[in-house]
Amino acid sequence: MTSAVAALSRAELEARLEEAEETLRAIRDGEIDAVVVRGADAEQVFTLEGGGQSYRTFMEAMDVGAAAFDQDGQLLYANQALCALLDCAHGSLTAPALIALLDPVNQAAFRGLQAQAQRERQSAEIHLRVGDAERSMLLTGTPLEFGVVRGAAITFTDISEREQAAAARESERLARAILASANEAVIVCDRAGRVTHLNGAATRICAEAPVGKTFAEAIALGFPEASELMSSDDIVAMATAGLPVQGLEAAVRTPSATITDVMISAAPLMVSGERTQGCVVTLIDLSQRKAAERHQALLMGELDHRVKNTLTMVMAICARTAAHERTIEDFQKSFTGRIQALAATHTLLSNASWQSLQIRDLLAAELAPFASLSGGRIVTEGLDIAVEARTAVSLGLVFHELTTNAVKYGALSVPSGRISVRRVETGDESLTIEWQEHDGPPVAPPQSSGFGQTLISRSLGSGGATLEFRPAGVVCRISIPRS
Repeated sequence: MTSAVAALSRAELEARLEEAEETLRAIRDGEIDAVVVRGADAEQVFTLEGGGQSYRTFMEAMDVGAAAFDQDGQLLYANQALCALLDCAHGSLTAPALIALLDPVNQAAFRGLQAQAQRERQSAEIHLRVGDAERSMLLTGTPLEFGVVRGAAITFTDISEREQAAAARESERLARAILASANEAVIVCDRAGRVTHLNGAATRICAEAPVGKTFAEAIALGFPEASELMSSDDIVAMATAGLPVQGLEAAVRTPSATITDVMISAAPLMVSGERTQGCVVTLIDLSQRKAAERHQALLMGELDHRVKNTLTMVMAICARTAAHERTIEDFQKSFTGRIQALAATHTLLSNASWQSLQIRDLLAAELAPFASLSGGRIVTEGLDIAVEARTAVSLGLVFHELTTNAVKYGALSVPSGRISVRRVETGDESLTIEWQEHDGPPVAPPQSSGFGQTLISRSLGSGGATLEFRPAGVVCRISIPRS
């Protein structure tokens, strides 16, 4: 402490401190334009003027919002453009009010910019809320010295519209990418019902150059179930009015004149919560599903037909068996065996999806309880022939009757007996399979014709079979029609 200061009284020191604080306040409030400081050697003048105008005048001339802050972050001045940008009266903006517009993350970014801008030029982007609107600001701060006060000048540039435009472009890019990647056909229409966008899947079923055309012009739709009560324009009109359409089946006539079954859904197109801007129509190809439904209906009809035929056959077998058997026990045994033979063939057909069966597999199924094809007693040749379902059922019953007879009276009734089953003739209209028994008991023709013989001779319709009771063994020639 110098001797001059030491000589001052406490009251004088307090007066000078109060004068210094008042001077700083006046500088901040713009009430003075210069400060004169008397030193030991000379007086020193710090002017708050620059180029003939004060910094306030300079800030007011700027088109963008601008503010000056001291080194403590206190707001010294904010121009009218910044006040208008922040929706407050000119001269009423304070540092706390400005900070209150920011969330904690943006407050930290703003204070960091204030501190760094006192040393070097610095930029940052912040987001704040003005009223009900979100604003994005690009802040640029530079060091500022005005007289004895140092701090930073910060400009505020509103980039909200630029960011919104960029976001809109990005949304458009994403929307186009989503359209392109969708497997279903997607068509976007405006409020007038005209096509504005569509993806590749939609292009394949729409008319040439559909963009700009009405939805009805762009795609030819028919509604078989709705007749004349529904049209393409009705779908678009409902969707643009805010009424979604879901799961409506229709037929599309493609540019190649083919008809494709589709399921249509349409939803209003809303952008940023505003009113409906149009609609989005999706069309799902139902061709495969419809084909599957038709195939299923065909199968159900075929199953119904086969069940009825099978029941009729069972009733016929029951009646004929009862007519040829003398006792209940004989009837039960014969009838059960024939139904089991029928069931065995049905099992094979079911496993083969009722398409066709190999003759060899039919023979193996009927002989299985008594002998296997690989055991040496059964010799086969040329039986890898496929026959249709109806023929397979009849042929299975024939093999059952021949097997039953062989087990009771023929080659399978003795250990030494053998059976050969082979293809012997193939013609344009039929093929012939021969069943021949060897090394069994001597055979004599039966005194009367039983149901088994009748079944064998009549089962194959226009084909049929002939039985010969040779002494060396039974021979049966089975003629299978190619139809």
